[in-house]
Amino acid sequence: MNFNGYVAIEGPIGVGKTVLAEQLAETFGGRVIRELAEENPFLPEFYKNGDKAAFQTQVFFLMSRFAQQKQLANRDLFSEALISDYLFNKDRIFAGINLNDKEFSLYDRVASSLETEIVRPDLVIYLTATIDTLVDRIRKRGRDFEKGIDRRYLETVCESYSDYFFHYGDTPLLVVKTDDIDFSRDKENFSYLVDKILSKPSTTEYIAFDKLNLEES
Repeated sequence: MNFNGYVAIEGPIGVGKTVLAEQLAETFGGRVIRELAEENPFLPEFYKNGDKAAFQTQVFFLMSRFAQQKQLANRDLFSEALISDYLFNKDRIFAGINLNDKEFSLYDRVASSLETEIVRPDLVIYLTATIDTLVDRIRKRGRDFEKGIDRRYLETVCESYSDYFFHYGDTPLLVVKTDDIDFSRDKENFSYLVDKILSKPSTTEYIAFDKLNLEES
């Protein structure tokens, strides 16, 4: 399927970003840019005791994501489909949650200089789900470093995501509710999402899928 563009997929922990990114990349014959969360050596300690490891965790993610994204600036973005399972600016969402005022001030100085060198996606897909759905998905995938995630922390993350994308306007945006959908199994609804991407949305659109059919609002 012919699609040459850069799509970033976002959403809270456990919402299914990587699975969808891989499925879209396969469909479009493109390349996946994966967030390397498991390579962050500070993450397990952060989930156990956030205050002690928050700054190190955040800076590692910032620099790791920047190194990945810088590679895009040196590629011909019109030669293939690029599907990322994160948006670079998402780092600020977590920094705002996890860092104290002094830490965030220092973080902001570094992040602001890096953001000027980042390639902006053609489209962002924001996946949403209820807390219960996210907790269930996190439990089922069984990653060791995620076992310490607190439900209240997850609620804060979801609220911050919701606020960020409510005010988001940097690129076209698809907001997709995923509680009752598994794109890897539901070919009809996945095809609908693919067609929506190919239509090249120019603004924010909201899509809600259910188990039997789909509705667009």
